[in-house]
Amino acid sequence: MPTARRLAHEFLDRRGLTTIFGNPGSNELPFLAELPENFRYVLGLHEGAVVGMADGYAQATGRPVLVNLHAAAGSGNAMGALTNAVHSRTPLVLTAGQQVRSAIGLEAMLANTDATQLMRPLVGWAGEPSCAADVPRSLAQAVFEAELHRRPSYLSVPYDDWAAELAENPILDRQVRRGLAPTEAQLAELVATIAAAKNPALVLGGDVDTGDLFDRAVALAEHLDLPTWVAPSPHRLPFPNRHPLFRGVLPAGIAPVSAALTGHDVVLVLGAPVFRYHQHVPGRFLPAGTRLIQVTDDFGAAARAPMGEALVAEPAPVIEALLRKVPARTAQRGYVENPEPKTGERALHPEQVFAALRDTQDGATRYVVESTSTNSAWWRQMDLRHPGSYFFPAAGGLGFGLPAAVGVAMGSPDRPVVGVIGDGSANYGITALWSAAHYRVPVTFVILRNGVYGALRWFGELLGTPDVPGTEIPGLDFTAIAAGYGVEATTVTDEDHLRTQLKTTTDGPRLIQVDTEPTSPE
Repeated sequence: MPTARRLAHEFLDRRGLTTIFGNPGSNELPFLAELPENFRYVLGLHEGAVVGMADGYAQATGRPVLVNLHAAAGSGNAMGALTNAVHSRTPLVLTAGQQVRSAIGLEAMLANTDATQLMRPLVGWAGEPSCAADVPRSLAQAVFEAELHRRPSYLSVPYDDWAAELAENPILDRQVRRGLAPTEAQLAELVATIAAAKNPALVLGGDVDTGDLFDRAVALAEHLDLPTWVAPSPHRLPFPNRHPLFRGVLPAGIAPVSAALTGHDVVLVLGAPVFRYHQHVPGRFLPAGTRLIQVTDDFGAAARAPMGEALVAEPAPVIEALLRKVPARTAQRGYVENPEPKTGERALHPEQVFAALRDTQDGATRYVVESTSTNSAWWRQMDLRHPGSYFFPAAGGLGFGLPAAVGVAMGSPDRPVVGVIGDGSANYGITALWSAAHYRVPVTFVILRNGVYGALRWFGELLGTPDVPGTEIPGLDFTAIAAGYGVEATTVTDEDHLRTQLKTTTDGPRLIQVDTEPTSPE
């Protein structure tokens, strides 16, 4: 008779979950034993890096990914990184080893007490099999929950369950499919509203890029000549940022968003919450006379919105209906010229770094960005025209950048990958360098070293607290750290040297440390 382990491996194989990211402990070894030859185990040296790599890999491939964590301690280490995966709606399937069943109630070492509660409310579903015979079904539910709700799920499995012999299980052949199509009446009402609008606008969220709708969103904006914003705090870029219809990223405050949308009678929001605010700048949620219509397949985002109307549906059929049924308007074509970058006095300005990246890297490059104090410089200089070009920590949780760049590169070997990371952020996921070196992942890490937590300084000014401690981090040498992990590294101090380094290629990871002047997000 097959064991629970063999049935689990076969189910994962049939579902395509054959790449496992993990950092194992004793409780996890029985599950990892006898892995089929076509499985790949990617080791991370800390659970935060493990989840970050898996997050990047899942976003790059568009498929769910299995993550293997160690009991309660490893699960706890992963929770900071998990916040980003929750808000990017990444379908991670987290598994954790549990003590043998007879030892859980005794709270023996490595027993995960109340395991199903540990990761809530972050995960959308958490479970522990009621008995060994329930392991295959529970694993299937964890996978299907992650796929259906596009949110991480969590399964704790007592490690003595894996060797239990079970009957062949019908769960192997199960299929669960997702579909949220609007009705014809709903589409007709929306089409009529957009067609009658005098000055409509479009706001796009990261789900547009996640759902492979980047090009269709561009077609819609051009078809209706719609000024187009990206929703605040984007984790993906759903629209080319040099397109003449692009109006920028909406500010992450209530009053500034309202000000930006003033004059538009209808605002159509596709694939985004309305809105993910950050800075507390109170005011009207919408300008007077503006009607907002949100289209999202995220039930929670639709339910918690403070204003407007929501249609819970996949954005794709809405886009296609508007393209077919609303008459075309005069469209703007061509792309906006790149501005001259600002220059630094004592070190390179971040705009010089981003201009160098723009000018030297392949146009299809995927960028994983975790340099929060350089946002305005980034959008001023970059020219991103392809789907899947931009990844950012969706919850603002530091430690995403280095690991996610490794995961994105592993998941998309056909496109170059560059991680643009601040020196403060880099420390949170630094162990990802070992994984990059060990698996020879072809990724370029560009570390912007300015010796401060620039975003914190900016917030200090915003909150009227400019004199708080802990915002300076001098003396970091990432080339030495990278060398210790086995990653080729160099330091550049001028623009010509930077451009020369960026033009070179390697068959594995490399790190370029660039000294830059401190800047603020806006």
